[in-house]
Parts: sequence; C-alpha cells; structure tokens
Amino acid sequence: MHTEIERKFLVNMDLWKPIDEGVYYRQGYISANNERVVRVRIAGQSAFLGVKSLMANFTRYEFEYEIPVKDAELLLELFCKKPHIEKHRHRETHCGKLWEIDVFHSENDGLVVAEIELESEDEIIKLPEFVTDEVSTDQRYFNFNLHRKPFSSFSA
Repeated sequence: MHTEIERKFLVNMDLWKPIDEGVYYRQGYISANNERVVRVRIAGQSAFLGVKSLMANFTRYEFEYEIPVKDAELLLELFCKKPHIEKHRHRETHCGKLWEIDVFHSENDGLVVAEIELESEDEIIKLPEFVTDEVSTDQRYFNFNLHRKPFSSFSA
C-alpha cells in the first residue's frame, strides 16, 4: 500500500521553460468518480495500471502496477472513454525536492501544472518562482476531471 501526499500548482509559462523534451503520457480512465479512480497510463515506453482513492486534504492511497504497453493500448482503446489525457511530463529538482511539471495537450492545451510529492501533509516546501496558484484541492484540476471537463471548457 502506498500513500501519496501531493500538492499541485499552476505554472507561469513566462517564468518556466522546459529543460528537456519530457516524457509523453497518454492516459485514460476505466472508472473515475470522487471516491476512486482506475487509470491506464502509457508513459514513454512503459505502461501502468493505477488505482487511487478519495483524497483527504493532500493524501490518498495509490496503487500502481507496470503492465505490457500492448495491454495498455488495448485497455485505452476498449475500456477508456475519450478524450484521453495527453501531456508531456518534465522532472526538475528545486531546493532538493523533485517537481513534476505537466504540459497538457489536446483539449487541455494551455494548462501547465507542477506537482510535488511530500513526506507529510505539514512538510514545509520552498516554492519555485514559476508556480502560481495552488490547485491541490480544486477538483477541476484532477486529471480524471480534466478528461471529463477539459481545461478548454473552463470559463475565463
């Protein structure tokens, strides 16, 4: 069992530029509601089946298992509603902590989110200058909700 403690922030693209090409991700949802998510993800040359629980504050249970890429492709095609989430994930270290910056594509084009996993909910972190608003508990920015109501549909 793995507990994930994660915080999520919007990124100011005037202050952040990718340092590499990142890894292309495509993911879909076999099941997605506010209590649990069952996700299929292809990340570069690897694929995973993941299950996440309801989030309490910044914490939830997460189980993730590597599966064959061909199985993931079939699951995405047969069992996951479209549109799929498409993004490039970049990993950068800031003040000794790993940040994952997701640059979304397709229906979520224009959205860039930085995530950090923590050891505890009350862990103090130094934010990079490129992060802006915290959206950790804003359900609109959960990937499974971006699949149902993409960023392009957000009102200004």
